[in-house]
Amino acid sequence: MAGSNMGSNPALKDLAADLKRRMDQAVSGFQGNLAATRTGRASVHMLDQVKVDYYGTPTPISQMAQVSAPEPQMILISPWDPTALKEIEKAIQTSGLGFNPISDGKVVRVPVPPMTEERRRDVVKHLNKVLEDHRTAVRNVRRDGNDALKKLAKEKKISEDEEKRALEEVQKMTDEEIRRMEELSRKKEAEVMQV
Repeated sequence: MAGSNMGSNPALKDLAADLKRRMDQAVSGFQGNLAATRTGRASVHMLDQVKVDYYGTPTPISQMAQVSAPEPQMILISPWDPTALKEIEKAIQTSGLGFNPISDGKVVRVPVPPMTEERRRDVVKHLNKVLEDHRTAVRNVRRDGNDALKKLAKEKKISEDEEKRALEEVQKMTDEEIRRMEELSRKKEAEVMQV
């Protein structure tokens, strides 16, 4: 991508690299959300978005404990600091994920109930909202890139032809990233709807 038409001019090359990096960040964020999306099976990534108030700092569970899924319907959390058990339990209960954690004083067990048809539809609806948010993020990066290109052309740092080609490439990059996210979303949706 950066090596094509935008690679000939140093200003364009830097801009292309920056846009690509920012679009990739949006896609990575989307992938993180997909990993945390609940399907019918237990996954350690289901708790990725849950933050525990650990000595006043919101901390991801994976940084405080060993998280595993020993069974298809169970997540097991073994905290490195046993005093954090209650806080972990509380964070999971208030996360809105619909989990009811059980603590035995040493570990927290999180039973993952099988998903109902209604819950599956809600998850797919949520997935579509997350996809749209990340599409918007990629489009915002495109807008910033287009604005930067127009500014470069106005300042006569690039020719009109270079601007036109670069605008087309930014659009191509945008379409490619959005297509990538839509494909990931389709796969996750199929996984969620599978009974």
